[in-house]
Amino acid sequence: MRDVRGCSRSGCTELAVATLTYVYAESTAVVGPLATVAEPHSYDLCAAHAKRLTVPRGWDVVRYEGDMPLPPPSPDELTALAEAVREAGRAVHGAHPAPVMGAGRHLRILRDD
Repeated sequence: MRDVRGCSRSGCTELAVATLTYVYAESTAVVGPLATVAEPHSYDLCAAHAKRLTVPRGWDVVRYEGDMPLPPPSPDELTALAEAVREAGRAVHGAHPAPVMGAGRHLRILRDD
């Protein structure tokens, strides 16, 4: 699965759905679906910035016209979600929550008695 990446534009907090690459030899900017791996000489863009991209006079833009959906969640996000659901289920059924190891040690479930 791909890592979730943000838009490269300054101040934008949206998730990236497209990758912008420049072909300097042909004076062309290429906007396509989000690359599977972040490349140092390309830029990740959200849907709005990918659609509104403008280039210098004399340059061409090649745009992918299909859907550019958000990438699927990373394995870390899925694991964290599964653990949160498991802990909530234990609390609802009256079981004692398992001790939390590692960075999340400050989190705990409080039961209503």
